[in-house]
Amino acid sequence: MADNRLTAVQVVRLTKVGRYGDGGGLYLRVVEYETKAGRARSKNWLFRFERGGKERLMGLGSIDTLTLKEARERARECRKALLDGLDPIELRKERRQQAAVEAARGKTFRACAEAYIKAHAPSWTNPRHAKQWPATLAAYVYPTIGALPVAAIDTALVVKCLEPIWTEKPETAGRVRGRIESVLDWAKAHGYRGGENPARWRGHLENLLPDRTKRGGINHHAALPFADLPAFMAELRGHDDIGARALEFTILTAARTGEAVGAKWSEFDFEAKLWTVPGERTKSGRAHIVPLSDRAVEIARGLPAIVGTDFLFPGTRDDKPMHNKAMLQKLGTIRPGVTVHGFRSTFRDWAGDRTNYARDIIEAALAHAIEDETEAAYRRSTAVDKRRRLMGEWARFCAQPAKGGKVIAIRGRSR
Repeated sequence: MADNRLTAVQVVRLTKVGRYGDGGGLYLRVVEYETKAGRARSKNWLFRFERGGKERLMGLGSIDTLTLKEARERARECRKALLDGLDPIELRKERRQQAAVEAARGKTFRACAEAYIKAHAPSWTNPRHAKQWPATLAAYVYPTIGALPVAAIDTALVVKCLEPIWTEKPETAGRVRGRIESVLDWAKAHGYRGGENPARWRGHLENLLPDRTKRGGINHHAALPFADLPAFMAELRGHDDIGARALEFTILTAARTGEAVGAKWSEFDFEAKLWTVPGERTKSGRAHIVPLSDRAVEIARGLPAIVGTDFLFPGTRDDKPMHNKAMLQKLGTIRPGVTVHGFRSTFRDWAGDRTNYARDIIEAALAHAIEDETEAAYRRSTAVDKRRRLMGEWARFCAQPAKGGKVIAIRGRSR
């Protein structure tokens, strides 16, 4: 083998396309290839061996990376592997896979979370999500598991993040749990961890953490019992300010506060008695069609159209809607302790207890997202006609006992 071995000078000078043996299965290969500038040549090292009676060629690297001495050492390692009954190519694959696993184990939860936010932020139509995601993770998650390898995050660590806020800040805790779950799912999809998600709720954390909906200390959105609603609505109609009209409209449409205060004239089709809330203003990110009762239409049409703004309930500045606390302040003067959002629960309780409408129609009226993919696919129809009847019955219930009920015009600049 010594007589036929290559020299360092030959490695540099050889330019003819072909293979040049160094012995022991090591070869210098000269290849020619096309480039934009024309034809070019390169040199690299090969290790040739047989496995199962078939020739196999293993690339070792370019001469720019490995010297002749280093290439010989690589070839020697390959021969040792063959002596042990191992395939050098498969052995290298295993080592690379192991190295990738080790690198993945070093990927921290915080790095994964930041990558997740960067990947998904462009699809978040609600600007609050872009602020709340990093803020809540920084406050409640990173101090405990942010610097740990994402592969090491287990149930005990997830619970350690959640327990301090689970009963004190239930809504925030629920969102934090969901965000941890999403980040861990992302990490698994990218190969940074395996196994079940320790932050999943159903069949897992629900057995370890108390049900937030059943604890007396939980601050739900305080809701008015539906039996008390007619009297409340009669009193509300006696107030002649825009906050009262906005609150009445919100209750009659079972809308979320942000959807109602941000309502624009351009979203209404008064002939069809429909209000279409665009996806960028809904919690689900999908447009929500709201059938309007006669009373809801009366309220909207009784409002002045202000020059310079498209908002149904404009704020003190023409280019801004009413502040989302305006209705709560009005409510506080009539029923202290009750929340605006709580009227959605009032509606849900009334519809479930006093009507025969199917659950999916009631949930659609509330624009609730459907978690079950099969049910969501089944319920493709918005069922506007059925919801129109439901909202009409709701308006009639709210009007009892009737005490006037005329919309009082609000002074303003005409459009």
